[in-house]
Amino acid sequence: MSIVLDLQLASSAPDIPDEQAIERWLDAAITPFQAAAEVTVRIVDNPESQQLNLQYRGKDKPTNVLSFPFQAPPGLSLPLLGDLVISAPVVAAEATEQQKLPNDHWAHMVVHGCLHLLGFDHINDDDAEAMEAEEIQILASLGIKNPYLLDDN
Repeated sequence: MSIVLDLQLASSAPDIPDEQAIERWLDAAITPFQAAAEVTVRIVDNPESQQLNLQYRGKDKPTNVLSFPFQAPPGLSLPLLGDLVISAPVVAAEATEQQKLPNDHWAHMVVHGCLHLLGFDHINDDDAEAMEAEEIQILASLGIKNPYLLDDN
């Protein structure tokens, strides 16, 4: 695997995926677009997520995943892709609310965050459709069903 994970656990929440699972999700999301990358994944509780979401997005609430792409200075080539900050309590609550398997939702949040690091966004409808199609394809490669389906089919 040519994707390097720097995992930072800053949460006491139960049922956080293990490092191998996160590495597998990173690899599935990133390697179709680039051969090598280094990503920091910081798993946090709601207060840190809320503070970062307010500071960087102006939204005073915790959120599932925040993506911070790395921009190398001109002339410097580094494999750093960026950082993901994931709120364990938000992901757990969303999985319950959306009736998803917790590990599947964690995988979706890692893939979603990685696509943001790679330059995808969902600001307009066309971009959202393209990003969702990538997410669906990557998650399917991991044996995870389409997270956007509203029913069990």
